[in-house]
Amino acid sequence: MRDEDVKRAHLLGLGLDNDDGHKRITQSEEFSIIGGSQETHDKMTETVVKTFEDIKKNGKSLGTVEPKELSELIEKNTPQ
Repeated sequence: MRDEDVKRAHLLGLGLDNDDGHKRITQSEEFSIIGGSQETHDKMTETVVKTFEDIKKNGKSLGTVEPKELSELIEKNTPQ
């Protein structure tokens, strides 16, 4: 696959359960996690980091992974 054929992609996680007034933002080139309680924000960040590790292990990038595979990886990497 040529570089110009690879889709640019960015994953966004949005937490809506924050009631303590803190503004939580975690960013990288490939994802942004915004909001949520401390627990929710930490879980979303852990999920996304592990998901990107798996994507890279599979020799892919966010722009080349199929939506179904991405969904399965996110589900697999979500802490209980």
